[in-house]
Amino acid sequence: MSLEKEINKRRTFGIISHPDAGKTTLTEKLLLFGGAIQEAGAVKNNKIKKGATSDFMEIERQRGISVATSVLAFIYKNKKINILDTPGHKDFAEDTFRTLSAVDSVIVVIDVAKGVEEQTEKLVEVCRMRKIPIIVFINKLDREGKDAFDLLDEVEQKLGLRVTPLSFPIGMGYDFKGIYNIWERNINLFTGDNKQTISKAIHFEDVNNPKLETYIGETAAETLREELELAMEVYPNFDRTEYLNGELQPVFFGSALNNFGVRELLDCFVEIAPTPRPKESDTRLVHPNEKDFSGFVFKIHANMDPKHRDRLAFIKIVSGVFKRNTPYLHVRLDKNLKFSSPNAFFAEKKQIVDESFPGDIVGLHDTGNFKIGDTLTAGEQMNYKGVPSFSPEHFRYINNADPMKSKQLNKGISQLMDEGVAQLFTLDLNNRKIIGTVGALQYEVIQYRLEHEYGAKCSYENLNVFKACWIEVDNEKDPQFLDFKRVKQKFLARDKEDKMVFLADSSFSLQMTQQKYPKIKFHFTSEY
Repeated sequence: MSLEKEINKRRTFGIISHPDAGKTTLTEKLLLFGGAIQEAGAVKNNKIKKGATSDFMEIERQRGISVATSVLAFIYKNKKINILDTPGHKDFAEDTFRTLSAVDSVIVVIDVAKGVEEQTEKLVEVCRMRKIPIIVFINKLDREGKDAFDLLDEVEQKLGLRVTPLSFPIGMGYDFKGIYNIWERNINLFTGDNKQTISKAIHFEDVNNPKLETYIGETAAETLREELELAMEVYPNFDRTEYLNGELQPVFFGSALNNFGVRELLDCFVEIAPTPRPKESDTRLVHPNEKDFSGFVFKIHANMDPKHRDRLAFIKIVSGVFKRNTPYLHVRLDKNLKFSSPNAFFAEKKQIVDESFPGDIVGLHDTGNFKIGDTLTAGEQMNYKGVPSFSPEHFRYINNADPMKSKQLNKGISQLMDEGVAQLFTLDLNNRKIIGTVGALQYEVIQYRLEHEYGAKCSYENLNVFKACWIEVDNEKDPQFLDFKRVKQKFLARDKEDKMVFLADSSFSLQMTQQKYPKIKFHFTSEY
């Protein structure tokens, strides 16, 4: 089996959106069409007893939101599809930004009633920066919502995209009749009775066919013809090259919960979405079809299975073939590591794989060697770029609530920090530990996981810090730097890598400090 052939079979993409727009439900339905699961479970719906496959952490099931990014794969029409389902909640945005470094394209889910929301804007901005191809899926058409043209305008204006509809709704909410598939020229009628199974489409080569009336009624047929005509005039024709360059974004309509419009999305996706793409390292651009293996860690998950205390490092393969039991160079540690049981994720099952190809995500059992952003190669000295740690916005002291369990607490904190859930700072002055997070909800997640996975209890104490800045100086003996260390002594801490961090208590004091010490550089991400 040639490497080229395997690369052409792969499609690796992420699903992003504002919380509650229906990402996880869409993921489930894609798995259903891929035949990877027999029955789909919605995240919130209590009527369906089965929880969503991609939410395996207890806290996700209780809250009905996704906290960690999950990796799922299935085969559809002879293509291997890898999905990364990301958390939408803004408190976990950091995990999502990292995941975007590992995908080749993206599906953005938008709620028909709420339209474009704030979190979606931020995530799409990252995709545009990296020129990631985007497909838009407008979800929940079985509910009352905004007019299709208004939504398309909103997507163009708020997200700065250039769109072209590849399917179009017939009515909406209470009058929702189905969708016309522009891409394949057929009509799929909505019956609304099959949420867990798959319905058949009715083919119409020509929208002017009088039979259309018998299916959807005269008024709906007339409206559809007018709207389609308008859409064809207003929006550009679909052009794959423009889509792949991130210059044109196709739009699909549907209702993931009712399993509607999902197959159209998937069929088109399989045809147009990009195969694994080259990636920039600090030394050169690496192409997927090179024979030497390379890849990078974009996520670490501790305790995938609470019974076994295992840690998995998720690696995105960029080039070559990853083989089991073969030694690879861990660039940062400069040592060779061998993996006897690399995992691939197939729907809800983990399997041990002998070979994986570019575009695939492999889970490697880790005893603490990996950090987010690490590079593995067949021997070449290089590092992949673009997996940042952001400056946190919330800070609290963490205290041990059960002195008998301090060992468990330290271990728990250390592992959760490796996972990138939050960042740990230790004050120079008294060695007190401070946890910094991007969102406040993470404190609950940390407390919950420390107790349930490590048997340790912690309490928090508020701390007035405005921003954490990483400090860089050319000369550590510089009088200016020594003065800074003396004056700001009680605001200085170390991060996990032992880099110096300045915890500014207000934006004013940060500005004053920057002006007073021009020779010191203040950074807001750790990847400087």
